[in-house]
Amino acid sequence: MSEMNEDIYAAPGEATGDATYYVNGHDWDDVIASQSERADEIIVVNVGPVHPSTHGVMRFVMELDGETIQSMRPGIGFLHTGIEKNMEYRTWTQGSAFVTRMNYVSGIHNEAVYSMAVDKLLGIDDKIPRRGQDLRVLQLEINRIANHLTATGANCLELGATSPQEVGLRERERILEFVEATTGLRMNNAYIRPGGVQADLPDDGIELLDQLIVDMKNNLHEIADYTLGNPIFKARLQGAGYLDLTGCTMMGATGPVLRAAGIPWDLRKTQPYLTYDQYDFDVCYENTCDAYGRFKIRCDEMYQSIRIIEQVRDALVETRGEPFRVEDERLHWPSDLTIGQDGQGNSNEHIKEIMGQSMEALIHHFKKVTQGFKVPAGQVYVAIEGPSGELGMHVVSDGGTKPYRSHMRDPGFHHVQALPLMCEGGMLSDMIMAVASIDPVMGGVDR
Repeated sequence: MSEMNEDIYAAPGEATGDATYYVNGHDWDDVIASQSERADEIIVVNVGPVHPSTHGVMRFVMELDGETIQSMRPGIGFLHTGIEKNMEYRTWTQGSAFVTRMNYVSGIHNEAVYSMAVDKLLGIDDKIPRRGQDLRVLQLEINRIANHLTATGANCLELGATSPQEVGLRERERILEFVEATTGLRMNNAYIRPGGVQADLPDDGIELLDQLIVDMKNNLHEIADYTLGNPIFKARLQGAGYLDLTGCTMMGATGPVLRAAGIPWDLRKTQPYLTYDQYDFDVCYENTCDAYGRFKIRCDEMYQSIRIIEQVRDALVETRGEPFRVEDERLHWPSDLTIGQDGQGNSNEHIKEIMGQSMEALIHHFKKVTQGFKVPAGQVYVAIEGPSGELGMHVVSDGGTKPYRSHMRDPGFHHVQALPLMCEGGMLSDMIMAVASIDPVMGGVDR
């Protein structure tokens, strides 16, 4: 933290501070030297860089008066990967494999919003087959449950409550087994791609889905049973991380953070996409404006996701055998992907279909994979309801085979910058609950 003469944080016309510090990770000696001359009892505490529970690596520089937070400044960037820049040198299809790595908990949502943006640039967003849209919705809602299991479990773990975390990990493992059986991978799937999805359900996909639904309905209630009525849990979360509607609007908060402030704003309902307008479900919201309300919303939303999944399941039975992506040879590999019997890698049939054709076909396959397809020039912004809030994708095309620019609006970025509003004036112990309640995945925040 180096002292500067100019206060860049001061608004136009606002008086500048006596000293301005900028957190850059190599500054602790300067902080100590500066604060040692103060006559008051304020102490500066450096929290991090740490990996609190499963959120990711971040840092907080706080001024404390006893255990009361006087000021707080988050420090991010420790997980910056340069994904958005790297995408400018990869084909449009490869983009799905990049964006899914921005958020290692809900990557399928990143794949979906990216693919929907490319679909819109291609002018095929209204041509995706019904089965392809339903398969997207299925994976999105399953991924939403997996994300909420991680968020609620991590919240409890930061309180020292291990049992809800164990339940969350157990049920998330069931979900990952289903995801692996249907996409070939447990995470970083690149399953949702421009034009639809990469593969249809396996032959036993409906049976696997039925078993997953039964397991979720039988077991998900355990987390809420452990926590929502527990007086210790309520005492720790109620009133912690307070952010009302005014603060949410000012900081761009969405998702459970906004819905806990009393606004039933969910893009699946307010701005429907894919086939969400054809399914019956409720928007969960509370009026507490605190960490407890956000936790309860996530517990309730998991059951709403199950309602959607059950309806999608019936729709997939009706459309069995129908196309699951746009029938445009530009947008998918020359042969359909089929997974090996062990659930890992490509099946022999898949390999034979590629390699057993003519040399011209193999060359055509090579060019399609290495060069990709062209996307008309233009720019779009598409937003969906991610597990943590509005997840948006801004994509710019110059008419070539690679994105000219791509940028993800990750809700965690906005929520992390809202943490000072939630925490300043509160207790240090409440800061931990505030961080857990916004469910920040720092890979998505930093990108």
